[in-house]
Amino acid sequence: MDEIAKVIALLTDPLKQSGYDLAEVKETRDSDGLTLHVIVDRVSPISLDDIVKVSDLVNPILDKADPIASPYTLDVTSLGAEKPIKLERLGDYLGRYVHLHLAHPYEGENIIEGTLLKADENLVIRIQVKSKFKELTFPVSYVDKARLAIEL
Repeated sequence: MDEIAKVIALLTDPLKQSGYDLAEVKETRDSDGLTLHVIVDRVSPISLDDIVKVSDLVNPILDKADPIASPYTLDVTSLGAEKPIKLERLGDYLGRYVHLHLAHPYEGENIIEGTLLKADENLVIRIQVKSKFKELTFPVSYVDKARLAIEL
């Protein structure tokens, strides 16, 4: 088993029990040496306090198991404010502002941003056009990529 696989095996369950998903583990090497990146996710936003909590959780696990052969710096982070959303998990993000890229344009648009109101076989999204709000309904199959977006 390689180092990354060992880290994934060590951290997946403890993170899940603490309410986080392990999104990715990767190593990078630069002039400062090796960095182990542990990227976590969950439906609700992740704060800096959450990053500290996750760091405090994973540090002792990694120190005890010692899965990385050389010295490294641990970098714990989240997927960010505009994280990608798996299409099958769109229903978890009701009420959130999302950016949708459509494979099949809807009313001539292939990018739609708005508040997700419903997600089953169809999506209902509230968008703002000038100073008015409008609800759009279209099949989820129209969407090929989704992510959270920052509402301006």
